[in-house]
Amino acid sequence: MKSEFTAIIEAAPEGGYWAVCPEIPGANGQGETINEVKYSLKQAIELMLEDRRDDCLRGFLNDAIREKGF
Repeated sequence: MKSEFTAIIEAAPEGGYWAVCPEIPGANGQGETINEVKYSLKQAIELMLEDRRDDCLRGFLNDAIREKGF
């Protein structure tokens, strides 16, 4: 399953760029170029979603059924 997210990118006053993702509160990135800021934001989104998944799974027993891609 592929998800798409929105990147809001603005020039930073000190140079470079910063970006946020409105669908994932707290996800932001920065970089010297547009490509760098998009990569930074993508990494932040992946880390936040991975952390949220891990937090959720801590509450389930080890023998709970886990399926991906349904």
